[in-house]
Amino acid sequence: MSRLQVGIVGASGYTGGELLRLLSQHPQVEVMQVTAGRNVGKFVHNVHPHLRGQLNLQFIADEGLQPCDILFLALPHGQAQQSIEHYTALAPRIIDLSADFRLHNPTDYATTYAHDHHAPTWLDRFVYGLPEINRQALIGANYASGVGCNATATTLALWALVKAGILNADQPIFADIKVGSSEAGSTPTPASHHPVRSGIVRPFQLTGHRHEAEVRQALRDCGDFDIRMAVTSVEMVRGVAVAVHVTLPTGLRERDLWQAYRGTWKGEPFVRIVHEQDGLHRHPEPRLLAGTNYADVGWEYDPTTGRTVLLAAIDNLGKGAAGSTVQCMNLMCGFDETTALTFGGIYP
Repeated sequence: MSRLQVGIVGASGYTGGELLRLLSQHPQVEVMQVTAGRNVGKFVHNVHPHLRGQLNLQFIADEGLQPCDILFLALPHGQAQQSIEHYTALAPRIIDLSADFRLHNPTDYATTYAHDHHAPTWLDRFVYGLPEINRQALIGANYASGVGCNATATTLALWALVKAGILNADQPIFADIKVGSSEAGSTPTPASHHPVRSGIVRPFQLTGHRHEAEVRQALRDCGDFDIRMAVTSVEMVRGVAVAVHVTLPTGLRERDLWQAYRGTWKGEPFVRIVHEQDGLHRHPEPRLLAGTNYADVGWEYDPTTGRTVLLAAIDNLGKGAAGSTVQCMNLMCGFDETTALTFGGIYP
């Protein structure tokens, strides 16, 4: 069977580079065209040097895009929605990595992003692209949205106990999130300048993070959860580490929590339970996940007080962006879900 032809719009950023790395190893697709406004004419390896010898492609202008089987949109937020009719005319399957099509309700979108959506009739056509909670809807779908990296980590941290009914919506949920510098993207800013960024632990959005709306939407079938994120930049390039603070009923046993986690995550190819009694790596750590599509989840629970911290770690460019969208593509196209995604990371 011939391989499906793939195009990537906006392939010069960090998520575009991660997509290219993953798709270059995929046996059932071939990347045929990549666009990048300011890098037109350059070879992919001039921008993504780790792909030297992997791909022999040059960046083209968006106007030069030709019809293909699958089109990934890796554009800055707000751009895909303005041209969605153009892109859907070029490819029957679209996967958008930006925030443009993650929220299905136009009012929620306008509240979260402080402007009306440019293509509101398209919002409910896109499947929210977190396979662990939306697998059946993604199978055979034509359109999928990416998922925010902080939303991915927070949702996966909560999902087992929410689904088991141990955690309900009668309390605010506080997610303390530590993120690496690549979350800010590849375009330098005063905040990402190395002498200013190096060595920091810098709170940068302690209230009103836009990914809160994604988590609320993801959990809506289980209740109207009050999600409150506080995000801090730390000395790390790749990675998201979330610690979600909740209060559970007192007197739960460890095996009750294990039962909830195993009941939810057994058989999931990319979610691993990391919960050891001792040892250096007894909790999820983002450094161990760099370059992977895995999410590690765990918890700490005090049976006397009910105080609980739910943990998750991911690579923001992997499971938090490009990895999940390739996983979505596999489901949409009928491929094995794990194809091109089984790299296990490196250590140390």
